[in-house]
Amino acid sequence: MKKLCALVVAIVFVGGTVGSVVAQTGTTTTDKKPAAGGKDASAKKATTKTATGTVKSAAPDSIVVAGKDKGKDAEWTFAIDDKTKVKKSGKDAAAKDIASGDRVTVRYMDHDGKATAMNVNVSAPKKAAAKPVEKK
Repeated sequence: MKKLCALVVAIVFVGGTVGSVVAQTGTTTTDKKPAAGGKDASAKKATTKTATGTVKSAAPDSIVVAGKDKGKDAEWTFAIDDKTKVKKSGKDAAAKDIASGDRVTVRYMDHDGKATAMNVNVSAPKKAAAKPVEKK
């Protein structure tokens, strides 16, 4: 009877030890399937940012905008490509239609360390306040 009890205890001990070793062994798979849509789930989504200001200079492939960022003066340079959508006074326009002094709102993304404009909405430039005429 003692031998039978010792044998059962030994089997339970070995089974528990082997089970815990198997549970601690990590399994790795190299056949990771991409998430729905064919994209890797670990890839980060690019976020869009917005900047508003006045155009300092414009070229067919870039614009420089001066404005405020968190209450401080800022200046941004945005790349413009064939995917950039430009609207001027609510109508479709081209990058060549952007001029210095135009008020713009730019929605952009960082691509390879470069700010690339996705949308540029151009509004009329701010007009200088008219000075009252002094009477003599």
